[in-house]
Order: sequence, then C-alpha cells, then structure tokens
Amino acid sequence: MTITTLPKAAAGADELSIWPASTTPLPHGGLAVGGVSLTDIADRFDTPAYVLDEAEVRESCRTYRDAFPDSDVLYAAKAFLSRAMVRWVREEGLGLDVCSAGELELAVTAGFPPERIVLHGNAKSPRDLETALRLGVGRIVIDGPSEIARIAAAVGTEGHQKVMVRVVPGVSAGGHDKIRTGTDDQKFGLSLTDGGAQHAIARILSQPQLELTGLHCHIGSQITEVKPYVVALRRMVGLMARIRDAHGVVLPELDMGGGHGVAYRPGEPALDLTALARRLRAELVEGCAAARLTVPRLLVEPGRAVVGPAGVALYRVLAVKHTGEKVFVAVDGGMSDNPRPALYGVRYAPRLVGRHSTAGPCTATVVGRHCEAGDVLAADAELPGDIHPGDLLAVPVAGAYQLSMASGYNMVGRPPVIAVHEGTARMLVRRETLADFRSRDVGD
Repeated sequence: MTITTLPKAAAGADELSIWPASTTPLPHGGLAVGGVSLTDIADRFDTPAYVLDEAEVRESCRTYRDAFPDSDVLYAAKAFLSRAMVRWVREEGLGLDVCSAGELELAVTAGFPPERIVLHGNAKSPRDLETALRLGVGRIVIDGPSEIARIAAAVGTEGHQKVMVRVVPGVSAGGHDKIRTGTDDQKFGLSLTDGGAQHAIARILSQPQLELTGLHCHIGSQITEVKPYVVALRRMVGLMARIRDAHGVVLPELDMGGGHGVAYRPGEPALDLTALARRLRAELVEGCAAARLTVPRLLVEPGRAVVGPAGVALYRVLAVKHTGEKVFVAVDGGMSDNPRPALYGVRYAPRLVGRHSTAGPCTATVVGRHCEAGDVLAADAELPGDIHPGDLLAVPVAGAYQLSMASGYNMVGRPPVIAVHEGTARMLVRRETLADFRSRDVGD
C-alpha cells in the first residue's frame, strides 16, 4: 500500500526522539515504522505484538562497529534472540554473547560461527557445558571456582578450551539494585577485593587444557554514565599487571561487558557511546603503558542498546476505569509480555496511534490484563482524555528484555515479533497459542 507521511514536526519531534529513526507520522494520528503503518500491523497480526525495525538494529550494530573499530563487539543475546536476529548480527560483523544451551544452539543452527560466541552464566548446567564443548564455543566465562574443575573434566586431558574469568571489580552502577552486578553483594563473578578472582586465576593456569585468554567484567545494566566503566577498567588493568607479575602471563583480552543505558522516555539520559569508546580506549592505552603491559584486545557486549530502541509494542485498549482521581487504561497484554515495570519500576511512554484526538490530555495508569495489582505497564502516562476501548497504544523502546523475559502467566500467550523493513512486514516469531499450552500439558 502507499503510505502518505507527514513531517515529524506534525507529531512533535521530541515525542519521537526515542522511537526508531524510520518512524514517520501519518494522517489521522497514525505512525509508520520501517515504512509500515502500525495500525495496519495491528489489524493484520492482531495485538499484543512486538514490532522490530530491521534497519534500526543493523544501524545500531554499525554504530558499535564504528565506535569500537579495533575491538570485538558481542551482541548480548539475552536481550532478544531469534533466527533473524542471529543473521542480522552475523551479517553486520558482531560476535555473540549467550547464557544457555538454548541460546547457543539456536545461534549455531541459524548459521552463527561458534568460535565467535562467548558463553556466560553464574550456574552453568551440565547441558550448557556439554553443548558449548560439542559445538566448539569460542570462550567460556568462568563465574565461580567450582566451574574450573567441571570444565577441565568435561574438556578431558586431550582437549582444549579457551576461557575467561568474570571479575567483580567493586563498582556499583546500574538503573536498579536488581541489575547492579559490579559489587560483592550479588551472585555473579569472583571478587577482586577478597582475592577470589586471583585464586581462581592461579587454578586455571594450572590446568593445561584450559587456556585463559583474558578477564571479563560486567558492572550492571542501564548505565548512563561513562565514569563507572573507567573505574572498572582501571581495576581490571591493575589485576592484569598483578597476574603478569605473579605468573609471567600477559593476558591478550579484556571484556568490559555491556549494560549501556538507553532512554525509555523523552528527555531521559542515555549512555554516550562515542564518549565511552574514546575514554575506554584512552584509559586502556594509558593504563597499560604505565604498567608496562601489552594492550589487550578490548571486548564489549551491548544488548539493550542494540535492539531496545528498534522495538515497538502494540496493545489494544480493553477498558477504561475512573477510580477516584485515577484513570486506569487496561490493555490486552501486560506483565506476561513485559515484566520489567513490575521487576525494576521501568517507566514507558505509550502513545495513542491510529486516530487523531482533540481532547485534552489526562494522566493515566496503563495496566495489563493479569490478576496482579502490580501488573502496570506505564504509570503516569499522558494520553488523550477521550481514550476508549478499541484504541491502539504503541510503546517505544520495546525491543529488549520483553519477549526474552515473557512468561505464560494466566496462559495468555506470548506475542509475535513482526519485522518491518523498507515498507514490508513479516513475522519472525509467531504468537503463542492455546494449542501450544495444551500440547505441553501431557498429564491427565
């Protein structure tokens, strides 16, 4: 179909600042992403649905490659993974960071080179390790002392596996307590302050079938400042120097993880990627020169920052309820397709699409359909005062940690993922149906 677009100013440029770059206003209050009307997508594929802009994902990958030209950029699959996503990441030259046998097998069967994959996890199952070794994963990140013997035994005396060590540098950063992973009071990694990391490194170096290629560090998620990364990098370089002095080993790789923050609402801060890349490279070169170390190859692991801003979630309004001074707008999805507001208090900016309203704004709480009082998708959302059942709401920055964290709560079913690109829409992941639930229930 032919889409007539309007200048972005007609919809408010600031309002669209967090939307995919391809987002364009349409007549009568509509929006198009990737050249496809969101209203048409809702009509064709039903709601709830995730819309993913392929060009935006690819451009984000290129932006990272340009910002870190002499580094390895690994896409963090936990943010969102599908066969199409695997192909996009591969074609744009990124590596991959996975956390389970499931993510690993999907990536490899979709054609991703296993040697460009890093396996993480604080509690890797026997299946995780067996799959990693069978498929020839590039690196396994050791997260605790018990993994050293397990991996060495699984590799066997004649085998060989490259590994890294996840180090906790004692840096607190991140958008919420539950996603801060750089301090000693959480489950990930080996402590730098109590000597756990150093002890584990000595043990790994005594295992001839394990090749320690470098150190890994991930300090948290949704970080919008450069300084915590710089502090962590300095401590990691200091540890690399001590390893050199104690063991005569110069490690060739340093993985600084991801957690790069994005804006979920207009005006919110986001991590300055150019500034991050410049500061990390400068600090790495200067720190290694001062310690007389060969500069290791830098690795980074963005996930949310690659795919989050490329996604839009679509919902139909089912009910509008006025309770005292509060307005509740209930939609046909909720915490089963986006648990992040309930888990982390994330605030989104939903928008009415598909019709133009002349009503004044009202402050509403957009809630889901699930049997939980905490099933809130967007608190303090500004919507037209005449919002009513049947209206279509679109929520930007929905590409990361929504489908990947979705659940089967209330047997509602997980939404489909619809890719848009150059005026066409295609399904990447189909909707979960009642038949899917029935097929898994094999008892009587």
